Amino acid sequence: MIRDFNLLATTSRGNEDEACSELWYLLGEIGDSAPTIEKTGVAGLIAAKTAFNPFEVIEKLRKILHERPYEFRYTLRIIPIERVVRTDLKEIQRVATELSSKIKENETFRVTVEKRFTEISTRDIIETAASNIERKVDLNKPDKILLIEVIGGLTGISVIKPDEILAVVKEKIL
Repeated sequence: MIRDFNLLATTSRGNEDEACSELWYLLGEIGDSAPTIEKTGVAGLIAAKTAFNPFEVIEKLRKILHERPYEFRYTLRIIPIERVVRTDLKEIQRVATELSSKIKENETFRVTVEKRFTEISTRDIIETAASNIERKVDLNKPDKILLIEVIGGLTGISVIKPDEILAVVKEKIL
C-alpha cells in the first residue's frame, strides 16, 4: 500500500478495481497525469497519492460531480489526508497537535476515528489525539473535525471542515 497517500476513497465491496480506475480517470480530468492509486487490503478502501493539494482536489471533483454526476459510478466518498504516520499513539498525538493550529480559538471541533486492522481502542486514540488541543468540543455541529483514519500500521490525519469530504451519493441527490 502507498505509504504517503493524501486521499482515501471508499467504494462498495468488490468494486475496488473499478473504483481505482474511476479515481485514476477523475484525477486525470483535473490535470494529475500520474496519480498513484492502490487498494489498501481493506474491502472497499482505496489509497491515492495525487500531486495536487487534496483539499483542492475535493473541490475540483465536487465540480465534476455537479456537472457530470454519471462520471462517478463506483466511488462513494473521497477524503483528504494531510499527514500519514505510523499507527502509534505518540505519533498520532504529535501530528494532531501540529494540525490543531488550523482550529481557530473561537471554533469547536470533534475527533472522528475510522479504524481498520488495529487493536488500539477508539477511545485511546481520541483521548490521546485531543489531549493537547485547547478548544471547545462539539460532537454534533463542530466547525472542524480532527479526522483519524487508521489502516493497520499507517494512520492518515487531517483537520477538515465537515463539508471537505466528498460524499458522492449524498451530493448526487442535491
